[in-house]
Amino acid sequence: MSEETGNPRPSRSVRARGVAAALGRWMRRSSYLQRWIVLGVAIGAIAGTGAVVFYEALRLCTHFLLEVLAGYQVPTPKGEGDVAGAAHAGRPWALPLVASVGALTGALLVYRFAPEAEGHGTDAAIAAVHHNPKGVRFRAVVVKIVASALTIGSGGSGGREGPTGQISAGFGSLLTRALDLDPADGRIAVATGIGSGIGAIFGAPLGGAVLAAEILYRDDFDPAALLPCFIASSVSYAIFATVEGFGPLFGYVGTYHFGDPVQLGWFALIGILGGLIGLLYAKGFYGIAQVSANVPRLPKWVKPAIGGLVVGAIGIVIPEVLGTGYGWIQKSLGPELLGIPLWIVLIVPFARILATGLSIGTGGSGGIFGPGMVIGAFMGAAVWRLFEPIAPSMGHDPSPYVIVGMMCCFGSISRAPLAVMLMVAEMTGSLSILTPALVGVGLAWLIVHHFDDSIYRSQIRSRSDTQAQRIMAGLPLMATIPTTHAMRPPRVVLPTSAPARDALQRCLAAGVPGAPVVDVAGRFEGTVSAAALTAVSAPGSPVGEFADAGAPAVTTDSRLSTALESIASARTSWVSVLDDDRRVAATVSISDLVAAYRRELLASAERVSALGADAGAFELTVAEDSGLAGQPLRAANLPEGTLVTSIGRGAEVLVPSGDVVLESGDRLWVLGRQAGDLVLSVS
Repeated sequence: MSEETGNPRPSRSVRARGVAAALGRWMRRSSYLQRWIVLGVAIGAIAGTGAVVFYEALRLCTHFLLEVLAGYQVPTPKGEGDVAGAAHAGRPWALPLVASVGALTGALLVYRFAPEAEGHGTDAAIAAVHHNPKGVRFRAVVVKIVASALTIGSGGSGGREGPTGQISAGFGSLLTRALDLDPADGRIAVATGIGSGIGAIFGAPLGGAVLAAEILYRDDFDPAALLPCFIASSVSYAIFATVEGFGPLFGYVGTYHFGDPVQLGWFALIGILGGLIGLLYAKGFYGIAQVSANVPRLPKWVKPAIGGLVVGAIGIVIPEVLGTGYGWIQKSLGPELLGIPLWIVLIVPFARILATGLSIGTGGSGGIFGPGMVIGAFMGAAVWRLFEPIAPSMGHDPSPYVIVGMMCCFGSISRAPLAVMLMVAEMTGSLSILTPALVGVGLAWLIVHHFDDSIYRSQIRSRSDTQAQRIMAGLPLMATIPTTHAMRPPRVVLPTSAPARDALQRCLAAGVPGAPVVDVAGRFEGTVSAAALTAVSAPGSPVGEFADAGAPAVTTDSRLSTALESIASARTSWVSVLDDDRRVAATVSISDLVAAYRRELLASAERVSALGADAGAFELTVAEDSGLAGQPLRAANLPEGTLVTSIGRGAEVLVPSGDVVLESGDRLWVLGRQAGDLVLSVS
């Protein structure tokens, strides 16, 4: 208790929210460069740390479950010790049991504590970017680490990129919530988390950065995510490599240099096969997932255990399907490939598709990027093994065909060909392979594009198909109207300690569908809906237990476009408006937005109607000696019948409200009758 006031001291969590509010206020007022240097470093640091934590957890689980219990020594790539591994398990009968128990334990954790952690992670992170950047729970991140380590470490066919990407995407989502970033910055933060996490775990920072911009869409690229992820990916890789070691995952593979145009035919063949097998991978994976979902009588957590049992049984005969499989890729890159039976090389791509569907498609936890690389690697190895004896032009080194196989297969079906090319080149230290790889990857992408498929079902077509772009295209004035023109005082604000029963009664009495929830300091904690309160089984429970911390909110300095996008993404009819200290200042509903937009349309029509038939369009610059520099636009005393449409300041375009303070060098785009009068007035 405070001796002066007798009031309880703020709790640690309340003080933390105060610090977050101050940081968020600074972020919103800082320049683009300042904001993304700070956010990029923070996201990169967590991505690198998360990659280390997951890597060590996976290594521990693999050692205990596969090596100790099943007696199977897993081969590893050069970047992870270059362990040769064993051809068969010492206790083969234990493989199905170990894989089943590992998958079962991971599934129980997922369905008990964080059902959204089910599956391959990257798809969920992509969905968060497009639909709710604030919605990734930290609990899901923790559960994903443990569940994926158990699933893959026990022999499940999965990659480690999905869990790692979801870890850092979750932190980006946490920053978006804590700092009240607008939806555009929130999307970049989560996308940056995906790219920097995957770039760190694969030791491919450049490819990871490009992946953040490319993996969100089937046929587009988001340049806004690229530069922030350069920063984050560099930081994350530096942290991960400092702990786990620098250098490519598969070492510096071969000394290939393109010098024979005849070889382009072989790379073209690999590209065609890569596209077709990539399609088979997507169809097979989601086909198994659909079959699993159509078995209603079994509990969800049982299905991954059955899948693990089958994968373990396959692993007795074909150990290449177990775990990440990166050690087997290493073997396929060199002379050891000749020691693997040809029938194994031919069957591994199809066995991996089956095993990945059984491990992850049934509800297990792990990534699908890694298995896609194994599938592509053995596809390329199969082409070399089949044709090298009769085609001297192929050369005696399988590595170029294995590397291009990885690029073609997953680069095409992920709809991220550039990023995957760069990542595989970084993982193998083989940048010289990129020239002939362009032929194969291009053909593979064209095949997948023709069938319009993707392994990531949360991708959308292009940026023009995003919710934000559709809103701005249909309602362009939304970006010019301050949220303050539409907001209203909140009818109900609920403290976290309020009983759910009382909270429901207050919402019903006020006729509102829900209300913001605040802590003891009055800071925003989330929202709760009347429907959620109605379903509460213990009416006396505090409402804070049911608040949605990921619910969107906007700030008083935002625009209506931000409010509308937030409402649409949350599939609700209203959103909270917060002040600089994260206290609830107001709410905005759809009807408030429509009314404010209608008022602005009428005002705009009146301003435009004042322009005569002889009006022209002009670009004017505020001179250094102008008395307007440092004055708000409303004090410019522009001639009657003049309309300022926008203001250019450096690389920014400002909305021409009366409160904008003009600076020397500002460029004003103006509609008016007489250019001479305007020039005298402005410069």
